[in-house]
Amino acid sequence: MKKLFLALLAIFIFSTAMAQDIYIHAGKLVDTKNGKVLNDKTIIVSGDKIKSVEDGFMDPASEEDSLIDLKDKTVLPGLADMHVHIESESNPSEYLQRFTNNEADNAFNSVGFSEKTLMAGFTTVRDLGGTGINIALRDAINKGKVDGPRIFTAGKIISTTGGHGDPTNGMNDEMIGNPGPKEGVVNSVEDARKAVRQRYKNGADLIKITATGGVLSVAKSGSNPQFFKEEIEEIVRTAKDYGFHVAAHAHGDEGMQRAVRAGVKTIEHGTLMSEETMELMKEFEAYLVPTITAGKEVTQNAEIEGYYPELVVPKAKNIGPKIQNTFAKAYKKGVPILFGTDAGVFKHGENAREFAYMVEAGMPEIEAIQSATITPAKILKKESEMGQINPGFFADIIAVDEDPTQNIETLKKVRFVMKEGKIYKSE
Repeated sequence: MKKLFLALLAIFIFSTAMAQDIYIHAGKLVDTKNGKVLNDKTIIVSGDKIKSVEDGFMDPASEEDSLIDLKDKTVLPGLADMHVHIESESNPSEYLQRFTNNEADNAFNSVGFSEKTLMAGFTTVRDLGGTGINIALRDAINKGKVDGPRIFTAGKIISTTGGHGDPTNGMNDEMIGNPGPKEGVVNSVEDARKAVRQRYKNGADLIKITATGGVLSVAKSGSNPQFFKEEIEEIVRTAKDYGFHVAAHAHGDEGMQRAVRAGVKTIEHGTLMSEETMELMKEFEAYLVPTITAGKEVTQNAEIEGYYPELVVPKAKNIGPKIQNTFAKAYKKGVPILFGTDAGVFKHGENAREFAYMVEAGMPEIEAIQSATITPAKILKKESEMGQINPGFFADIIAVDEDPTQNIETLKKVRFVMKEGKIYKSE
């Protein structure tokens, strides 16, 4: 027995000694914590974590270690998109596909979408609603079965009957049925509590509600409040017991105010937000997730005949063009900002378009980058693991050709992607 123990100990010591480290020479490195760009750094990666960050360009310590030369690149932490829908992607047949696609079709599609997202430099995403495939996809990525970003998912959205997120909107009388909390449809405080607990049972990481009407649902209003304040309060209260934060889709101002006062952490879109609501968000430390790219996309698609159902077109033309301007006002007012795009409403992998729109609206480049790195880490309670290139953090590292604090457009062409120490892209 003693000999077996000594043999196993020797194997462990040998394998530890032979463990390969990766040395990355970074010409420039974005220090997201301090908002600075540093020059000539060596990042040493061991396993899935960053071991150290050294001044100058250090040579590997042993022959087993490897070197990645990014001296002509700017290196920064992997990005986080805090509003995606990883199961689907907008197209003129999307509404018909609810009836023609099988669950397996959507699952296979989601694998491709997740890979595109990762290759674009987004190593973490928050998925804000699907059929539940998003939970299985998260687990498959975590187990290394498929490639994709680290996913935190809401599973199925929580809505009200006929509200934005009711999965039976637009169906005929035979199919419309009467979905309840299990399907994500609630109409009372009791329903609200049960729906949160159902999300927990299903394996969700957070809660997403539709506090107001929306653009792409087959329903009349794009902005009316759709929950009573008591229902939202119960959702937030129950979510807290299960360690969830709550995100709220909201275009209309009244629905936003109900959500913020109830303790919702993030407001998605925020299109018709008043100055009073902006002050409320500052008071309650709620974050705006602007999704400007989605607004641009739906405005453009609404001009294409037949792209959306007739009921959707006027909502898209009304809401879409206003999102960027609202973001500009909210940012100047001091509302906390969290990066999110609504990818799926437009093509996955084009998430970085959002940065340019944010900067165009008046946000400095470094703050836009921080909204996609250190701020998501805070919301997800991963401040010591994500969003920075520092010792002990996940080795989520990307590289671009230029300094993004000088040219934000460079984030649209990510040349190198590492997630948890594994290289997925190197051009």
